[in-house]
Amino acid sequence: MLWDFVKKYYIDSIVYKQGYNPVNTMTWAVILVIAAILIYKVLRKKIDFDEKFIVGNVPFILLGSSVRVAEDAGFLQPPLSYFFMTPLIYVIIFCIAFPTLLLSIRLRGEKYWLHYSIPGLALSGVVLAILFAKLEVVNAWILPTSLLLAAAFSAAYKFITSKLYRPMSNSLSCFVFFSHMVDGWATFFGVTFLGYWELHVLPRFLISAFGPWIMIPTKVFVFAAILYVLDSSKDDEKLINFVKFVLVVLGLAPGLRDSLRMTFQV
Repeated sequence: MLWDFVKKYYIDSIVYKQGYNPVNTMTWAVILVIAAILIYKVLRKKIDFDEKFIVGNVPFILLGSSVRVAEDAGFLQPPLSYFFMTPLIYVIIFCIAFPTLLLSIRLRGEKYWLHYSIPGLALSGVVLAILFAKLEVVNAWILPTSLLLAAAFSAAYKFITSKLYRPMSNSLSCFVFFSHMVDGWATFFGVTFLGYWELHVLPRFLISAFGPWIMIPTKVFVFAAILYVLDSSKDDEKLINFVKFVLVVLGLAPGLRDSLRMTFQV
């Protein structure tokens, strides 16, 4: 019975690409929280979780997204391909990024983020080059349109919050908002125009109940509320910024993956 439970709710969702279910969603969420706490405890005395930290991590986020698309395209075969699906792809990227980060901090001090980003840029560049060389660009408009609309909404967010509640208009909050707008618009375009479907439980329910358009206002209101809570908090600023970094990863990684996947229609 235990094996049947594990197979149904964890293994089959990966092997047969069935998407998320309530059981594995809660499990991965708990694991994410525990992992984030451990990472924060290791890094909090070494660096500030500021804009430079976010910028240094963006190439590794892009690496994870592009490798995920390579798996979508069938470049990797089972059982190897299973390690490059969510959630295991996060573990793979972490095993590359975290030692690189620690080494960069040790060798370069405050300028760590520049040197930390270089391996991520190089690796993601290689993967993207392979994708563009091997696959046909079918929907070239997806990625730039998602990024432009996300930037426009983020500019509106910054303008409105600067007038109504200035603490929310900081650059990290704007980047969180931008990341989830990329994800929201990519989801909207994929489900509405290209026949894709949503993997996550709650968005899948909302889309089935209201239609794909619901993703945009949902993202706006949910993350405006989350950022209000974070930017109103009196907790340690480093902790707040680290939470924002986690939110950036959770928005930008699937947003870029979905946009790239739909670009090649795989």
